[in-house]
Amino acid sequence: MKHLLLVDDDAQIRELLRYVLSKEGYRVYEAPDGLEAVKKMQEAAIDLAIIDVMMPGMDGYELCDHIRQNYDIPVIMLTARDQLSDKKLGYENGTDEYVTKPFEPEEIVFRVKALFRRYHRVSSDLIRMNRIVIDRQNIEVSDGESVLLLPMKEFELLSQLAQYPGRLFSRDELIRLVWGADYEGDDRTVDVHIKRLRQRFADYADDFAIQTVRGVGYKVEVKTH
Repeated sequence: MKHLLLVDDDAQIRELLRYVLSKEGYRVYEAPDGLEAVKKMQEAAIDLAIIDVMMPGMDGYELCDHIRQNYDIPVIMLTARDQLSDKKLGYENGTDEYVTKPFEPEEIVFRVKALFRRYHRVSSDLIRMNRIVIDRQNIEVSDGESVLLLPMKEFELLSQLAQYPGRLFSRDELIRLVWGADYEGDDRTVDVHIKRLRQRFADYADDFAIQTVRGVGYKVEVKTH
C-alpha cells in the first residue's frame, strides 16, 4: 500500500482528497501546514506528497525544497495561482506536477498514478552509503571490492532503512514493511536483525550507522566525508 501525505490548510480539500484517494487503496496522512508535514514525514514512510502553496509557517515552496533535500519521492503542488512565474518557481523548487485550483478530484488520482508509474521506471535500484552499495535488483551488497552475502530479511531490512537515510522507522512499521502485515511474531525480531546487521557491518562505521531511538525504532545515518 502506497502512503500519501496531503498538506493543505483547507480542511475541506483535505477531506475531499482523502476520500477519493482512500477509495483507490492509498493510505492517506494529513497535515495543515508545512511544519506539521515535516513531522509527519519523520514519523511515516511517505511515498508521495500533495502540497498546497499558500500555507502558514512553512509554505509549499519551502516544503517542496525540504522534501527534495531529504527524500526521493514525487511531489504534486496545488495552488490557486495560474501565473507562469508561479509555476516556474514551483518547478524550480522541485515539484513534479502543478495543479491549479479549482480541480476535479479525479485529476489528482490520475496524476498520482502517473507519477508512481514514472518513478517506478526511473528510480534507481542502487542505494549508496559511501563504500557500501545495495543492489536491490540483484539482491546484493558490495563494498566496491567484494560482495557481502546477507540473508533475505536482513537485506530487506537494510534496504528499507537505507532507502530513507535519516528517517525514523518504528518497529511496527518495519515489521509491516519487511515481514508483512500478517506476520504473527513480535517486534523483537527487528531488534535481533538490527543486531546482526551491526555485527556484519562493524568495519564500515565510517560509511553508515544504524541508530537506535529508544522506545521508538531505528534509522540509518550515512556519514559525510
